[in-house]
Amino acid sequence: MSNLYEVLAKGGPTMIPLVGLSIATFACAFERSTFWIPLLRTEAKLSHDVLEAAKYSLVDARTIAERTNSPIARFLLAPLKLKQPTPETFRLALETAGDEEFVKMRKGDKLLESVIAIAPLLGLLGTVTGLMMTFANLNIGGGASSAAATTKAAAGIGEALTTTAGGMVVAIIALCIFRVSVTLQAKQMDYFSKVGSELELIYRQYWYEPAMNEIARVEIAGTHKTESVELPV
Repeated sequence: MSNLYEVLAKGGPTMIPLVGLSIATFACAFERSTFWIPLLRTEAKLSHDVLEAAKYSLVDARTIAERTNSPIARFLLAPLKLKQPTPETFRLALETAGDEEFVKMRKGDKLLESVIAIAPLLGLLGTVTGLMMTFANLNIGGGASSAAATTKAAAGIGEALTTTAGGMVVAIIALCIFRVSVTLQAKQMDYFSKVGSELELIYRQYWYEPAMNEIARVEIAGTHKTESVELPV
């Protein structure tokens, strides 16, 4: 711990915002892990149960989706809450719910992008100030104070190198976390699209089309019955 403090102290004032950015980065990573890990663990089973239940009862499928508050559950629940929707309305409910969940999945991206951009600039700023200190303390002519000037110049070089390394480390960590998050988001968009299409197909095949065929059959039967009745003279 003391060695870490010494390294930070060598970096000068510029290390203070870099430490703040690193704390924000790790806090964002922790928050995103609490979001993604439960989702990835449960979404496959939940979506399978909802799709299987939807084949015989939309009410049961809705009940299963309501048991949890995960993104995939809210996504599948949106169209199941509608009463006898058309396929177009069913798909619109899925798309709207999907857009809302994707916004939540992108939480923290702006913070990470800001850290990726700002941290190297802070490191560069520390490099410039450290070099300025170095040149300011150089004693070209020598003299009695040359040893002290050399020490100050070395401190300036140390500050320059420390802030450069600190800015790069913070930016690299934030970039890694950001790329993992973006990859997970892309996979989730594909998975949501696949599951949503399967649910829409089940609704069309098991519920909407049979209902429309039954209505058409009743209408045809009613027309034939009317035609078979003899009108009074």
